Amino acid sequence: MNIGQAAERSGLPPKTIRYYEDIGLVRPARRGNGFRDYAERDVHELRFIARARRLGFSVEECRHLLDLYRDKQRASGDVRAAAQAHIQDIRAKIAELRDMERTLAGLVQACHGDSRPDCPILEGLASD
Repeated sequence: MNIGQAAERSGLPPKTIRYYEDIGLVRPARRGNGFRDYAERDVHELRFIARARRLGFSVEECRHLLDLYRDKQRASGDVRAAAQAHIQDIRAKIAELRDMERTLAGLVQACHGDSRPDCPILEGLASD
């Protein structure tokens, strides 16, 4: 199938699919005329990547997961370790976002929001 069909079936834009091919994440066959020829396996892997990306895995993490997926001799413990490491990253990001929220909420609460020029929000952003 051509890239348009693969895009429709995978739910990814053709531009994204081309990018994934350029970085070697997917490797569709080429026809004699040089056009890409996506197989069911390619579409399945594109969906796999899309789901992993929606879960926040980086492109390089997706590469690792895809390598594990393709390796039928892999240990499930390797996959679990990758997922656990990602959970730790997510938890760290959540903690960072909560800190950001608390800081910004405190600055907003300190701001009177009136016509005076002094602004605790701007002062807080300008401070070291």
